[in-house]
Order: sequence, then C-alpha cells, then structure tokens
Amino acid sequence: MKEVKRKEFYVFSPFLRIFHWIMVVMIVVLFCTGIIIATPLQSVNLEPTYSVTYMDLVRDIHFVAAFIFAASFVLRIYGFIINKGDRLFPHFWKGYFYRQTVEVAMHYMFLKFEHSSFLRNPLARGSYAFLYVLVAIEFITGFAMYYLVNPNSVLGSISNWVLIWCGGEMMMHLIHHYVAWAIILFAVGHMYMVIRAEFMEGESEVSSMFSGYKFLIHNPKDASDSDQSGEKHLI
Repeated sequence: MKEVKRKEFYVFSPFLRIFHWIMVVMIVVLFCTGIIIATPLQSVNLEPTYSVTYMDLVRDIHFVAAFIFAASFVLRIYGFIINKGDRLFPHFWKGYFYRQTVEVAMHYMFLKFEHSSFLRNPLARGSYAFLYVLVAIEFITGFAMYYLVNPNSVLGSISNWVLIWCGGEMMMHLIHHYVAWAIILFAVGHMYMVIRAEFMEGESEVSSMFSGYKFLIHNPKDASDSDQSGEKHLI
C-alpha cells in the first residue's frame, strides 16, 4: 500500500463560505419564484379581493430573496477587504492567468491528460467573474422593475434610466428572464465541474466550501500567494 501525503491549505474564509451558501439558496428561491411570476399557475379556488393572494405571496418571497441576495454581497465585499484569499476577480492583468486557464480548459475538453495543481482553479475563477456580471444585470433590471411603481422617488428615477437603456419595459423583463436562465445553466455546469474535481482529481472542492480547507498532493502553482508558513497556507 502506497502512502500518500497531502498538504493542508486554508483557502476559503467564513465570509466567502457564508456568502456562497446564501447565494446558492437565494438563486434557487429567486429562480423558482421568478418562473412562477413569469408563468403563473392557475388557481382553482377564487379568493376574496381583500385576502393575500397566491401571486402576491410568490412576489413577496421573490422580493425578500432579492434583498437578502443583494445584502449578502456586502458580506462578500467585507470578506474581500479583510481576507487575502477572498479576491472578487482573478488576475486578469497577468499573462500567466490566461495560459493557466487554457491549460485547464484543454484538460476539461479531454485534449490534455492532466492540468497543473491549483488552489483556486483559474478557469473557475474567470467563470465566477462572469457570474458576478450576470448577477449585476439581474440586480439592475430586477430593482428597476421593483421601483418603477414609484417613479417620483430617487430610485424610481434611476429605474426610468434603466428602462430607457433596455429599450422598454418588455425588453427589460426579457433581459431579466434570460439572464436568470444563464445563471441556472452556469450553476449546473459549476456543480458538474466541482463534483468532477472532488472525486476524479481529489481536489477537495466540495468539502472545502464547508471546512475552508483543501488537501492537495502536489504543490499548487498559486501557493506563492501564501501568507503563512509550514503545511498550512492561506491563499
């Protein structure tokens, strides 16, 4: 039996992990309620006009989830400020980021047998940045639709500008709807890649989002960002 030694790296701070799971839950809630809002289910029982209707409840859940999701980004930004590893975006300005991303992409497309070891997968990090752009579009269009009911307020005035930029209310609804589907497709791909890395490459991708630690056999290429010495590293 061959003994395999793994090095322990502390990668994900509590702020990033809490934000991640809030984001997971809120995306599911927002998508499910959004689909119902876009295509309402027919109600068999007629309710009195003064009662809380089914669609009102669904919209309320959607709005509350949206505000929680938006507020969680404050936690994400705070984690970015106080923790070295909670970078919001990868190093786009450094040439090696693109070389490493291509290397990982070729491996996932079965054009390369394996890729170098990374604590923070460059392909994944680039895709997270794209996800943040999609989320920003959802925030802008979603809150614009929410505040259009009060055009005389400051946020209502901003909503009017968003309405103009989108080319009308119908187009704004469509953008919001299709970007939501893009986020769900990203989530499906993300789940596949994470589970694949966990079981096929032994990179502790799933468990690290609970514990914050990764256990790797090889020295990761991005370990130079470490600010701790010894077997435990903070990236």
